[in-house]
Amino acid sequence: MRTLLLIDDVPNIHFTVEQVFADEAIRVFSAATAEEGLKLAARELPEVVLLDVRLGNTSGLELFEKLRQIDERVLIIFITGHGSADIAIEAMKLGAFEYLVKPLDFDRLRDVVHQAFEISRLMRVPAVVDEGSSLEPAERMIGNGVAMQFVCKQIGRVAAQDVNVLILGESGTGKELVARALYQHSRRSSKPFLAINCGAIAESLLESELFGHERGAFTGADRKRIGKFEQCDGGTLFLDEAGDMPLATQVKLLRVLQDGTFERVGGNETLKVNVRVIAATNQNLDALIERGAFRRDLFYRLKGVSVHLPPLRERSDDIAELAHYFLFRLNRQVGTTVQSIAPETLELLQRYPWPGNIRELQSVLREALIAAAGSVLMPQFLPPDLHQVSLPEADSVSVPAVRPNDWQELGAFVETAIARHEADVYRRSIERFDKQILSRALAQTNGHQANAATLIGVSRPTFRSKLRALGLSVEKNLTASVALNEIAPSGDNPSIDGNE
Repeated sequence: MRTLLLIDDVPNIHFTVEQVFADEAIRVFSAATAEEGLKLAARELPEVVLLDVRLGNTSGLELFEKLRQIDERVLIIFITGHGSADIAIEAMKLGAFEYLVKPLDFDRLRDVVHQAFEISRLMRVPAVVDEGSSLEPAERMIGNGVAMQFVCKQIGRVAAQDVNVLILGESGTGKELVARALYQHSRRSSKPFLAINCGAIAESLLESELFGHERGAFTGADRKRIGKFEQCDGGTLFLDEAGDMPLATQVKLLRVLQDGTFERVGGNETLKVNVRVIAATNQNLDALIERGAFRRDLFYRLKGVSVHLPPLRERSDDIAELAHYFLFRLNRQVGTTVQSIAPETLELLQRYPWPGNIRELQSVLREALIAAAGSVLMPQFLPPDLHQVSLPEADSVSVPAVRPNDWQELGAFVETAIARHEADVYRRSIERFDKQILSRALAQTNGHQANAATLIGVSRPTFRSKLRALGLSVEKNLTASVALNEIAPSGDNPSIDGNE
């Protein structure tokens, strides 16, 4: 149950708020005085507080500070009359979430409270659960395969470093979870965490959302607004879909990243903040930069450190764990009682390329559970698309040629790419390394995939997916016609780059 605390000395407001959220999974606690509100806050630890700016002789700012001393992550929404809006604005500068003007608009109240609860979830629900923990959060990072273990190690190394992070990966790979994990394991974990989807907000409004605006700055700006950077001072701001940001906003964001200063839209007061930025995108920023749609200097400012999330097709060894995790979750959501997944079903799930990644896997399993009969999820309950994938490949493929100087060429590529400050050096180097080690493993085992996978210590599904990613056909009874060493590097072949 989510917890909402209302502190207001007007009795009918208590009744109104309780009625607005009567049909939702929200526990509403009400207090008529500042003292009562502080006691409830200390006892119930609410996620969101609705706070009147005037409670008798008590200042809203004073009570705001005391509530933040109890829990710095609590999200406070001020309720204000027209005459006291300045106090609410001052509180928002200190980190309040939003303020609402009386008389309350119920739809607006509901929307703002739900937004606050979503932000609270991002801050509080663990994205990474330690082994042996009894926690079962709604969403967490899943996977013990090589690729995800590397991502988790990156998070561990980067989280405590107070640098900006750029998360790259296809849509549906879990970039938000990585952002949450970076925040939760950072030195700013007790400070605010706010998220904004740059692709979901109209271009004309995005700058106001980020930096705020002054009253009269544009049509409809009937009051001053505090933007996300001011609200998040001292904390972490997550910019999702940063590749969709318009150029005008990019210029202003670049200045904030350079010296921490900006002006509200329509204002001339220079404001200074200390905010860590985590950005994420599913777009190829190199291509956007070449087209002039994304600033190169902003790219390097955002990319203090980059984390690349692999697509699900490169994580075949994690699919069984993911499928069982979603089975457990979805059973409760859908009301089904499926207890296990048949081996044949898992085989189909591991063979499917998952263009929609983890989000698609969850959707497919939800559809399958609804169609299922009995306690075992059988292949016939899966959607038709999953039955149309090719049959398993033969155990052997043609052995690619191995050249003696391949390793020297790989080393030279890395040295040159780093010296030139090229983008995505790590990912491109790993793809070239995969090409070399897979070719040698196949050569050593005379083209036998299962033996080659065992030789280098990866699962057979992972070995298969890497062969496909490198463009080597592994369909049943089909002899490979292209040697691995003849495949163009990923930067020259869009079909290999998952972001293109």
